[in-house]
Amino acid sequence: MQKTNFSRITYQLNNLFFGFLSDTWKTKSIGLISVLSGYFLFANFLTKFISEGKNELIMVPIIIVIIEIIIRIKPSSNSKLYYIWTVVDKLRIGAIYAVILEAFKLGS
Repeated sequence: MQKTNFSRITYQLNNLFFGFLSDTWKTKSIGLISVLSGYFLFANFLTKFISEGKNELIMVPIIIVIIEIIIRIKPSSNSKLYYIWTVVDKLRIGAIYAVILEAFKLGS
């Protein structure tokens, strides 16, 4: 097939939306387990945090700073730390999902 601008754009869009399908089963399963573990751990943390109602002014900024640090320290994909960062990033995604779901449950 000829390399046209349209074919390059469609290739990049396919890679963007469906790139995870080309990963190995190991990568997919570790990613899924990381997201679910992040959700489970943070949902339990939020339940305890909401029931106690203490130190909210200290804990919320600390959580936000930790999430921002995880986002900003992304290593290059050739680095050995990239796979560890990927797991931690998926844990972060699961944690954010738990926060959003808890907010919907509380109606705020």
